[in-house]
Amino acid sequence: MSTTDGAGAPEQEEESRVVQIYPRLPLDTAAYCPLQVCSGDTARTVIHNAVVTLGLDTNQTYGLLEVRESGGEERLLEPGDCLLERVLQWPPKTQKWHPQSQGYYFILQQQQSKNGGNHVESSQDYDDLCNLQTVSEESILEALRQRFYKLKIYTYASNILIAMNPNKFLPVYYNPKYVKMYENQPLGKLSPHIFAIADVAFHAMLNRKVNQCIVISGESGSGKTESSSYLIHCLTALSQKMYSCGLIRPILGAGPVLEAFGNARTAENNNSSRFGKFIQLNYLESGVIRGAVIEKYLLEKSRLVSRDKSERNYHVFYYLLMGASKDEQEEFHLLKPQDYLYLKQVPLIYEEKLEQEYKRLHQAMEMVGFLASTKKHIFSILSAILHLGNVTYTLSEDTEVLEVGPAEVLSTLSNLLKVKKELLVKTLTKRRVVTANASVDSQYTLQEAPTVRDSMAKSLYSALFDWILLHINHAMLNRKDMEESVSCLTIGVLDMFGFENLETNSFEQLCINYTNEKLQYYINQHIFKLEQEVYVSEGINWQNISYTDNSGCIQLIRENSTGLLDLLDKESNLPQATDETLLDKLKEQHQENPFFVSSSKTELTFVIQHFAGRVKYHIKDFRQKNTEHMRPEVVSLLRSSGRSFLHHLVASSPEALFRWGVLRATIRILTVFKNMGRHRAELSRYLYRSGRQKQLIPKNLMDLHSLQHTVGLTAHDRTSKFIFHPHRKTKPPTISSQFQASLRKLMETIEKAKPLFIFCVRSNAEKRELHFDDELVLQQLKHTGLLQMVHIQKSGYSAKYTFKEFVEKFRTLLPKGATGTPEYITELFDRMKLDKTTYQIGKTQVFLKEKQRQLLQDTLNKEVMRHIIILQRWFRTCLIRLHFQQKRDATMIIQIVFKPNATSPLSDSVTLPSYSPHPYHRPNQDSGRVSRNPTIRISRATRVTQWDASLDREITDPKELRNLDEFLGNQLSQTESIFLTATMQFRETIKGIGKESKGNSLLLIGYKDLMKGYQNKVNTLAGSKKKAEVSLVVNLFQSVLDGFIRGEIKRVESEPAKTTKTAKKRRKKDKCPYSPLDHLFSTYQVNIMQSCDLCGSYIWGMEKAYMCSACKLICHKKCLNKIITDCSTRCSLHFGVQVCVLTSKANPVPKVVELLLMHVELNGLYTEGIYRKSGSACRARELHQILETDPEGTSLDNYPIHTITGLVKRWLRELPDPLMTFSLYNDFLHAVELPERAERVRAVYQKVDELPPANYNTLERLIFHLLLLFDCNTHEEHNKMSPSSLSIVFAPCILRSPDVDDPFLGMKDVSKTTMCVEILITEQLRRYNEKMQNIQKLEYAEALAVNQLKLRRQNTIVEKPSELDIPEPMHTDETERTLIDRIKSIKQEKVDLACRLPDLEQENSDNEILDDSSSISSESLDERLGSIDSEGQ
Repeated sequence: MSTTDGAGAPEQEEESRVVQIYPRLPLDTAAYCPLQVCSGDTARTVIHNAVVTLGLDTNQTYGLLEVRESGGEERLLEPGDCLLERVLQWPPKTQKWHPQSQGYYFILQQQQSKNGGNHVESSQDYDDLCNLQTVSEESILEALRQRFYKLKIYTYASNILIAMNPNKFLPVYYNPKYVKMYENQPLGKLSPHIFAIADVAFHAMLNRKVNQCIVISGESGSGKTESSSYLIHCLTALSQKMYSCGLIRPILGAGPVLEAFGNARTAENNNSSRFGKFIQLNYLESGVIRGAVIEKYLLEKSRLVSRDKSERNYHVFYYLLMGASKDEQEEFHLLKPQDYLYLKQVPLIYEEKLEQEYKRLHQAMEMVGFLASTKKHIFSILSAILHLGNVTYTLSEDTEVLEVGPAEVLSTLSNLLKVKKELLVKTLTKRRVVTANASVDSQYTLQEAPTVRDSMAKSLYSALFDWILLHINHAMLNRKDMEESVSCLTIGVLDMFGFENLETNSFEQLCINYTNEKLQYYINQHIFKLEQEVYVSEGINWQNISYTDNSGCIQLIRENSTGLLDLLDKESNLPQATDETLLDKLKEQHQENPFFVSSSKTELTFVIQHFAGRVKYHIKDFRQKNTEHMRPEVVSLLRSSGRSFLHHLVASSPEALFRWGVLRATIRILTVFKNMGRHRAELSRYLYRSGRQKQLIPKNLMDLHSLQHTVGLTAHDRTSKFIFHPHRKTKPPTISSQFQASLRKLMETIEKAKPLFIFCVRSNAEKRELHFDDELVLQQLKHTGLLQMVHIQKSGYSAKYTFKEFVEKFRTLLPKGATGTPEYITELFDRMKLDKTTYQIGKTQVFLKEKQRQLLQDTLNKEVMRHIIILQRWFRTCLIRLHFQQKRDATMIIQIVFKPNATSPLSDSVTLPSYSPHPYHRPNQDSGRVSRNPTIRISRATRVTQWDASLDREITDPKELRNLDEFLGNQLSQTESIFLTATMQFRETIKGIGKESKGNSLLLIGYKDLMKGYQNKVNTLAGSKKKAEVSLVVNLFQSVLDGFIRGEIKRVESEPAKTTKTAKKRRKKDKCPYSPLDHLFSTYQVNIMQSCDLCGSYIWGMEKAYMCSACKLICHKKCLNKIITDCSTRCSLHFGVQVCVLTSKANPVPKVVELLLMHVELNGLYTEGIYRKSGSACRARELHQILETDPEGTSLDNYPIHTITGLVKRWLRELPDPLMTFSLYNDFLHAVELPERAERVRAVYQKVDELPPANYNTLERLIFHLLLLFDCNTHEEHNKMSPSSLSIVFAPCILRSPDVDDPFLGMKDVSKTTMCVEILITEQLRRYNEKMQNIQKLEYAEALAVNQLKLRRQNTIVEKPSELDIPEPMHTDETERTLIDRIKSIKQEKVDLACRLPDLEQENSDNEILDDSSSISSESLDERLGSIDSEGQ
């Protein structure tokens, strides 16, 4: 997209800005040069256009400088820099207009041979490392350094993304507008970004129907956790947000919850993940997200009780202690952080951010379905874990009995866990051994007791984490995931713990680094080995690139019987074994292994040579950590708790616990109902009804099958529970065996998917902001083999096609009849003059560089567009010639008929021969269809008498239309069938007009226009056989109408003026209560941290923010009154502008549209092909100019009806953003791809509800207008416009493809867009007919009530004597008052139904209401039944 001179209108598909370039030249030039820039415009393009516009010497060299803040440093832009990205980083008020006084602007200056001032010219910037002229470690490091200091933290290596961690939040990178900017863009077209990787994975999954996996790798502290959060945010934004059964909220809320409970501050990272996770998003083939699964790997439990001095415990403890209110502190018995043994290793400084994170955690827990009571249970257990660390042990001097204290800590623990104090003390001091004959209790030693205490705390926290993950997965579960018959596509995001080399490395670090070894092996296989094997097998010219193979280190750790983990398992099962004997066996077995290095005998350590360097491991506690389970004494203690929530944590089988809960609930419910039925029958019935409306437990938990499915997904890494059993034969699996099994399952999953790689790099070891440590970065580049990766990506071919695939895709570019042979493909490449070094043709495949593939695609698009233009040109030629022939034939017929009668006066009746149109325009007809009357008779006898002057009156009040409808309803005569039918149809017409006129200040309807419409109906109904009755029916109706008009005039004169009430309800969900300066603000919940465009401060996650849907301005609610700039999308015309510009509170529908539609409804409902046929182009241009200048003063009666309908379609086509917006285009297409019709209808209406208010109101008015065209099968048989034909006509106008570059996309979506519009029309027609039937039933009921009232009044005898001078007023009896009230209520119900005729709001089903009422519920069954028990008592 190139820049254009002047401040032209921006492109519809891409965001653009008008920038002012200020020249700094010795010659006299203009003050500034305005240029429009789009997302694809670089500094090189802008400089060229500025030089041409200013008329400068093109032989000179010029540079473009960016200035930020007055007097700030001038930064020279690189030729490849994107100006729009620079402008978007400026304050909003400077983006639209940036004079030099505001401090943000661009300078054009001539480049000198020597640099002057403070600026030093930098070398070229490379978005893709494969574009480096020389690829070496130094050149890669230099390129990354230059981009890093320019705040460009993302860089490509072909299709691999390298992400530098700046240790600082850069809000401009993750603004919501960036998600839209990178949507459906090829990789490399825009600047490198993580959203581009997410978009490529999403569209590759949809287009190729292949599962995708995004693998994030890097050291600890390199930013993997943040990167995974951004990926999930983008992937959910790309999918269908609203039509996802409420799954978006749990998916986005799961991240903050798991971060709080599973992340901690370490020496390398302030937000380090202490567990690995694999997030799998499940999609329908249409792209609708339908569920998600999160699998966790190896939570670091030891961090709970001990860690290095510079590190912290898990985040959630600090959130709770610093953010809890006073009431919560008392309820959970919270102390200060320094008062807990588990937290006082590092001094805690008060941070306001912790309070904010505590609120964010609450909101995230609500998003995943935790109720307030559930959160209290969780926080109570967290407090108990902290207090457990304060338990101390002593030995009594006399009895040598192990004593535990302090007493207040034990009492607090007993209260928090709801267990007996005696059982708690026993669990903390004694172990129990159960045999077949007896059980024996033995006391722990003073050295063992603290370890037992810590083990209880770790197992309780691990069980709590497992339960939280189980609940999150259950909240994200979709029932269709359990059905094998439903096809599913997935995108996985792998975020494993980074490689670690700490001061003290233990068992956890061995597992973490082993995982990184496996990931590095997987990366090497896909980037190097498999790729090069394809090149060799195809026989193309290829020089092999070597890489580091780490399979030897993997074998050292995992080898059966001799691997480190297998030897650890064997030693863990031997009761006499120690850590020292384990180390001796490791050294004995692997002393000759080059990846294993033995240390000195004085140190209990060993060293492993990993791909990222040597790591020294301390053997201490290896065996204990490998066999750490929840002890049976702890399980028994927690099962005795009065807090039912703890039963879920220690349950060995959640399914068994669920079944027992259902059985217990059934018994309790029966008991409650039985007792209440005896004493309070009425209350029993009430409870029965309420029980039907709201379920006691969540709907999805009612299904045991879904619970088993969820448990099975995460069973591989759950905390093992060791329970008492006298005949136990097997032991729980060790931690290492569990970890290897889960890792094996993970590798099998990701090997079935197409991988995309993101390499995260730590910029420095001190966590300093925006600091680049050359030595540390270079070390990471060497370990990951990035140099070899760049070599193979630069030398390799990213695009591969089999011969058959190539011919199918690029058939248009090949000669006719070409087959998939190398000769035809080579001929095409030669014709396009492709460099032979950029492609190779193998035995069965074609290999291309990415640039050449993109060139082929662009050439294909241009060729297809050329063919389309040729077809359009030919078709227009045929149509014009056909119209000319028709007019010529019609002229000859008129001349033949009228020439003989030119000298004689016309007779009373003249017969004209009918003109048969060309067969091309005839609808498909059966041969047996009866033909129409071949003549048209014009007779003076059928003329209608002159209308009275009363018809000059005009209607301005919608109430007058309702009165006219009721008046006509009482005047119907059963003797005149034509009069009866025509009047009923006329009443339906004015009902629709009356509804649409609500809230419209442009209501101005003449009775003459109504009379014309009525006469058209009568002519249609009478036909040729009853032509004589037309004048009688019309005169009869006119006399009735005159009576009504006279009565209406008297009523208006007698009543005081009243303000017309707006009958139509406003939409339930207003977009924003306050939209200053024409901005269109909508509220949305921030999922990743943003920055306010007005005040510059952060908008934290889970907060509400406001974003203008037009100019994408983002701000806090409190900053709305600070806006001083107008929305950049506003203008003052009527055609070709946003709908929101033309609407207001007084005019919810644009004036021009309302005028055109109203005229068509009054004059054109019976016109054949009303929207299918085209009007005169000259008359259309004339009317278009008049409507642009003065729409209210336009007389539409002077123009043919087809000219009016043509302008309606033109107004819709010229909208910059169509009525059904570009942003929702893919959503509507995915909605119509759903398998069942009910789902399609519901999905389409959900997306319609997302439309901006102006678009929604206009679409609602348009759909209702289309309903009137085939109302009750009366109009359709005359205008020949069925729902399918109307959808064919209007779909390209209101639902257009946003991608105009690729014509194939728009062509293949025609059937889907047509179906979407047809769904709207047919569904609205169904609702319209239902409402009209209800109105007819109400009218019948009203007539019965009126007749009963008349009969009662006629039969009433006045008994008062007539002689009385002052007669007493009659009192209406009770029956008469009832009839009057009934008539009034029926009339009001009719008005309400008529007012709701055009509504587009979605109808909620009973199932959806049940889902809404139960989806947020997660309380345990026992607590709910407890409340019922209390009520019953």
